Amino acid sequence: MRSSCWLSVLVALPAHSSHNGPLTYTSECPLAPGSLVRVPLGSRDVPGIVWGPLAAPPDHIDPSTLRPVTAHLDSVPALSPAWLRLVDFAASYYQRSPGELALSVLPPSLRDLTPVQMGRRLRRALPPSGAAGSDALPSEPARTLSPGQAAALTAIRDGPGPFLVHGATGSGKTEVYLQAATDLLRTDPRAQVLFLVPEINLTPQFQERLVRRFAPEFGPQAVVTQHSAMTPARRLASWLAAHTGSARVVLGTRLAVFASMPWLRLVVVDEEHDPSYKQQEGARYSARDLAVYRGKLEGATVILGSATPSLESWYLSRPASEGGRYLRLSMPERIGAGALPVVRRVDMNRQSRHALLSAPLIEALRERITRQEQSLLLLNRRGYAPVLHCTDCGWKSECPHCSAYRVFHKHDRTLRCHHCGFTQPVPRACPACGNPDIRPLGRGTERLEEMLAETLSTTLRPDGTPVRIARIDADTTRHTGALESQLAAVHAGEVDILVGTQMVAKGHDFRRMTLVAAINPDGALFSSDFRAPERLFALLMQAGGRAGRDAQQAGRSEMWVQTFHPSHPVFEALKRHDYPAFAASQLAQRAQAGLPPFLFQALLRADAATQEQAQEFLNDASSLAEEHLAALLGAITRYPAVPLLMQRVANVERAQLLVESPSRPALQRFVAAWQPLLQSLRAQPRHRRIQRWAVDIDPLAI
Repeated sequence: MRSSCWLSVLVALPAHSSHNGPLTYTSECPLAPGSLVRVPLGSRDVPGIVWGPLAAPPDHIDPSTLRPVTAHLDSVPALSPAWLRLVDFAASYYQRSPGELALSVLPPSLRDLTPVQMGRRLRRALPPSGAAGSDALPSEPARTLSPGQAAALTAIRDGPGPFLVHGATGSGKTEVYLQAATDLLRTDPRAQVLFLVPEINLTPQFQERLVRRFAPEFGPQAVVTQHSAMTPARRLASWLAAHTGSARVVLGTRLAVFASMPWLRLVVVDEEHDPSYKQQEGARYSARDLAVYRGKLEGATVILGSATPSLESWYLSRPASEGGRYLRLSMPERIGAGALPVVRRVDMNRQSRHALLSAPLIEALRERITRQEQSLLLLNRRGYAPVLHCTDCGWKSECPHCSAYRVFHKHDRTLRCHHCGFTQPVPRACPACGNPDIRPLGRGTERLEEMLAETLSTTLRPDGTPVRIARIDADTTRHTGALESQLAAVHAGEVDILVGTQMVAKGHDFRRMTLVAAINPDGALFSSDFRAPERLFALLMQAGGRAGRDAQQAGRSEMWVQTFHPSHPVFEALKRHDYPAFAASQLAQRAQAGLPPFLFQALLRADAATQEQAQEFLNDASSLAEEHLAALLGAITRYPAVPLLMQRVANVERAQLLVESPSRPALQRFVAAWQPLLQSLRAQPRHRRIQRWAVDIDPLAI
């Protein structure tokens, strides 16, 4: 029997394939755009999303060759038109296939289940999506606002946004978010709110607070989370709760910017400066930027919040008379009687050679132990030592598969590459010359923890017990629930000194912390990455913000910075807690150098077996653009192909070619016209050895 209609359907085809748009299928009955279906693709049966109906097949397609939709997940409501428009924009802007993007952001179970299986899953009682033990959590009433908080909340209530809330660490930004959300949820019985955080490890504490605040009033299923570390069943349950509107509040990482929320009215992007909001694989989207676009698309209020906003957001929040598009709301004071920590710089040129901890810092740690206060030591390098080396021949523990060193991990006596995962036991002697004296070079968190234990072995707590030292990094939190239990111990006061990487430097409310010390921050001062000063300042200021959050202890809170360059402008601004001055200086330098946000960039990246093959593809791509796209090159600057900073990973050589323009539309037009040429170039026999190529719009590293 002849099918009655034709449909365009999104399937997961990569952007570099010859067919990267919707495919045409037949259907016995009309299906609404956004309907979830399964369709044949070659010999496979794959998930798809109905993009829209067609009056007739495209001219180049023989209708008799079209294949029918094989299944329709009619138990799941169709995705909203706004969600489809969001996917369409993101795919277009970031130069990806819309099908590839749309299917990748849906829960895996939703993509894999048949209609029968989905029906059974929906009939089954779904597991609660709130925080563990949420039923036992006491409610958290709204708190009295400070004048700065009240002014910010009034502005959010009265204006359309987007808003950039620039608040000092501990200024109560979260309370402003919560009260803005509460107002909205009470006013509109269907309204939904999306909270975005940069990393999974920040979700437990934030989720608990959301449940305390919203579950008593809006029901135990009002709050759900969405992130990639959830089990498939939990992730599907959370997605369905948001999709059907039963969940009023969604908390998630960058993936959640694509959460299906038909009645979305408020989007909060906490710690909006964090680079984790930029996806680095596949579709390289920025969740922060898409959140702003989604708010505009759906008429939702958007709040970006940070103590150290990205320079792009800071620039966009300049006065409207100067071209600003965001409304900047400042909250410079901590709530209560809290004070920002005093910043002390330790000139390591005056300390003992090779000293990891200065004598004054050790004494300051002992004082905190005596007063039963907590300290945080920040060293953004995990492992025992970054490298092992031979004192005779100079051998170093290079990874044979990457252009990086294998890190020495003492607890299991291994050399481990943090890029490809290659692991070997520590050799008994130098593999090159046989010298048994191979030594660690540099320090990581594991070594710092050991050194602290040795240095403070004779120091006792007031009750006569030894000092309690804990370490939180990617190595100690690999197992499920490890991070939550370790953070709980810190919050309970069971840790005197916490050693950690950047994962503990932001977003956590350590009430007993009065000292934070940055052990070795100098590496970023002279980096080739023009964003390195911004990232270092943000990291240190965020880390310093963990100290003095309790008003009773705020007066004696301190941040110590051990550096060989104490007069560097980054540390001068940090000492004054003066982000506006730091931002003004950095923006002036970027304007003079012609760097973002004063121009726009795209990277063409290529992976191959050899560096020569990768660069040859990129240089041919540049030549092809000059040959065929001359009319679009007037506002475009192209640079020669160069290796990536991390040139080789897992035996794959990587190269890149930078393209930039002072005009975002001009850059978009050029890259869009370039894509078909790149696809044809990749199909040439001489470039068949290219393993992957991709375009990265608005890259964070070049």
